[in-house]
Amino acid sequence: MSKYELAVVVNAQIDDDARTAVVDNCKALVERFGGVITNVEDWGKKKLAYEIQKMNEGFYYFIRFDAEGSAIAEIESRMRIMDNVIRYLCVKQDEA
Repeated sequence: MSKYELAVVVNAQIDDDARTAVVDNCKALVERFGGVITNVEDWGKKKLAYEIQKMNEGFYYFIRFDAEGSAIAEIESRMRIMDNVIRYLCVKQDEA
């Protein structure tokens, strides 16, 4: 299993409960495809570098997990269609 980091930008215009539900869905998605979550960082509300879907701010979350390489494609395909996820990026961490 390799180490990965999933960066998620969540819509800033939704309430706290809905935002928590989106992050919980992201974590459940990782676990459903065999990932083991090691850390979740909440960076809070930040200004976006450029306007996305007429929004200038978003909540940033970083989910670190261990998973097989085959699970990443499945996770990304489901992240693409999640409501209130503005952007996401999954990267492999260096082993060093």
